[in-house]
Amino acid sequence: MRHEYYYYNKEELLKNPKIPLIVMEDNPAVFRSMAEEMVEEIKRKNALGEKTVFICPVGPVGQYPYFVEMVNEQNISLKDVWFINMDEYLTDDKKWVPKDHPLSFRGFMDRTVYTKIKPELVMPEEQRVFPDPENLGHIEDVIQQLGGVDICFGGIGINGHVAFNEASDTMSPEEFLAQHTRVLEISRETRAVNSIGDLNGALDDMPHYCITIGIYEIAHARKIRLGCFRDWHRSVVRHAAYGEKTAHFPVSLLQDHPDINLKFTEFVANLPE
Repeated sequence: MRHEYYYYNKEELLKNPKIPLIVMEDNPAVFRSMAEEMVEEIKRKNALGEKTVFICPVGPVGQYPYFVEMVNEQNISLKDVWFINMDEYLTDDKKWVPKDHPLSFRGFMDRTVYTKIKPELVMPEEQRVFPDPENLGHIEDVIQQLGGVDICFGGIGINGHVAFNEASDTMSPEEFLAQHTRVLEISRETRAVNSIGDLNGALDDMPHYCITIGIYEIAHARKIRLGCFRDWHRSVVRHAAYGEKTAHFPVSLLQDHPDINLKFTEFVANLPE
């Protein structure tokens, strides 16, 4: 079966998508835009004396250097900001990989974000939250106590996953959307693609398990902002924007969200000649 939307040119792609699409010049433009939205929301909530709650990815990550620079240059306090990270790789016995593991998302956030922000501005450690295989209900408790998530930032995997909410051909959309934070086995597609991007193709060294925030928590964020920038994102964006709502391609289940958009580059918008 041929999926016509995979072959839409830029004009066709932007004609009538089911998710609002924003085309930007290049990768830096996408990442800077994400960082600017993070900063603007924090400044807005700080001015109101309110907490800011983000769900944050490690992939895409290009927004973080811009974010760190803006926070430091503008002296923006993160003392009332909570970063709830989407996911983390696990060992074969389903424990967090060590922070010094090259794939550890906890290690990445420490090295790239938290230690780069001025100490007087950065949020306390207890406000840097990761899903924990030893306490699956923690994320939901934190979100409930804080009054919900302001913005969920993220990307889209090759099989349509958001965070590590891997595709399913057996679940109904309703069943899939009801899934909360959990431990799961990473799909073969995701392991293969991530090994190319993160381990130079060392597939045998890719973890088999992960913990992920649920699609339920993502779908209930007040805003969802997704970024796409890789060559294979050409088909992912087209599927997200025109495919049917199915658990086979999880991001499609977010098409009805009241405040979602998908930013991507001219490179992704245009198919090869």
